[in-house]
Amino acid sequence: MPLALLSAAALVVSGAGVAFADAHKTVTLDVDGTVVTLDTFAGSVDGVLAQRGIDLGTHDTVAPAGALDDGATIVVRHGRTIVVSAAGEERTVWTTALTADEALETLDARTGGLSLVASRSSGGRPELALDLTLHGSAEVLVDGTVLETPDGDVRVADVLDELGVTLGELDTVRVQHSAQGRVQVVVQRVLVQDVTTTSEVAYASVSEDDASRYVGTTKVVTAGVPGVRTVVDRVTTVDGVETARTTLSDTVTQAPVDEVVAVGTKVRPVATAPASGSSSAAPGPIAAGGGADSLNWAALAACESGGNPTIVSRNGLYHGLYQFSVGTWQAVGGAGLPSAASADEQTARAKMLYNRSGAGQWPHCGPRLFS
Repeated sequence: MPLALLSAAALVVSGAGVAFADAHKTVTLDVDGTVVTLDTFAGSVDGVLAQRGIDLGTHDTVAPAGALDDGATIVVRHGRTIVVSAAGEERTVWTTALTADEALETLDARTGGLSLVASRSSGGRPELALDLTLHGSAEVLVDGTVLETPDGDVRVADVLDELGVTLGELDTVRVQHSAQGRVQVVVQRVLVQDVTTTSEVAYASVSEDDASRYVGTTKVVTAGVPGVRTVVDRVTTVDGVETARTTLSDTVTQAPVDEVVAVGTKVRPVATAPASGSSSAAPGPIAAGGGADSLNWAALAACESGGNPTIVSRNGLYHGLYQFSVGTWQAVGGAGLPSAASADEQTARAKMLYNRSGAGQWPHCGPRLFS
């Protein structure tokens, strides 16, 4: 072979070697925290992703983009949805964060006062599609205590299992940052129960006319009985503090019994005085006057004499319905013996005595006048 041809061949081989060296690259690929080093002849980031079968969705990110340099590090983050709570309202957001710590730091910077809400799986385990921290520790706040977990590079459910925290059916789990910036897992005990309370229902008082009782007297013939009102509320408490109450029923489960009061309508008799000069003549009307007419003279007579207008005490000193002494009887205008006078006259003169001297004339039975 002529020397010129050998030289040309040598140049072609040399150029091919240079082209091969330029095409070959060693790059680092980080996909959601899984890092590999690989050799590639791709000329762009998209080419490497295609070779690895990595498809990007709308919420995924990749950096850098475009042409590929030897020694480059390609970072791929797939988007995922998480539920966040802010100001008592929950919403679903997309994030490419790998850990709860990172998600809180990213989202809280935009929103403030935010926490991540762990959903519950069919088995009751709290699920958060993120580890808590990347090689850090976390705190668990539960039942009024703070528990430490030295390794936060795990899922929420694993942390609670390690600490022996059992969740009730309605308990909630959320992840937040403490004031010091540490990741906290907050377990809230939620209880919903039906609570029954009772209260009294007042009874009414009704009056009935009673012709067998004197005007101005009353008697309770049917005692009033309070009713019962029963209220059933569905009460929600979070960590022992009531947060909601809904009334399920409010009924009178025992009706009250009305009080019935008998009111006397019978007109009291008016005593008559004997005719002048004769103790046996029929007496004319006697008006006692004063406030005595409204008192219970029947009750006083029943106490003093058993209601017998002709009775005389064993010692012979006291007579009739109200057990007058002869001197007292005469002092209020009576003639003869009190026990010989009519019941109406005895009552009229007893009223005169009350208006003059009060109920103290009957030390034992006098209070019956006010019954």
